[in-house]
Amino acid sequence: VQLQASGGGLVQAGGSLRLSCVASGRTTRGHDFSDFGMGWFRVAPGKEREFVAAVTWSGDSTYYADSVKGRFTISRDNAKKTVYLQMSSLKPEDTAMYFCAADVGLATRYASSYAYWGQGTLVTVSS
Repeated sequence: VQLQASGGGLVQAGGSLRLSCVASGRTTRGHDFSDFGMGWFRVAPGKEREFVAAVTWSGDSTYYADSVKGRFTISRDNAKKTVYLQMSSLKPEDTAMYFCAADVGLATRYASSYAYWGQGTLVTVSS
């Protein structure tokens, strides 16, 4: 399974960005994107990895870190094998490398639950 994240960039505080993560391939047991819970995590300069948002395989349930609740929206399109993170009202403290992650089963906020990770896309929010 490969995950390719994109959509990062430089934006002013208060602005918006949409991140995308496209999945390809299958697990050794034949599971693909439509079976995966998906998550977004971020690593800010000098800080540890932090959970941002997650969505179940069906898209019916979503979960957010308190720091982004009400500003970020996670969604997915199983036909396109893509998960999105719509980020609005961005703040300088949202500056980080953002990673998408996947694994079969429920979506969680725990990084250790995800076996597959993308390469990251950098988001920089200027004040």
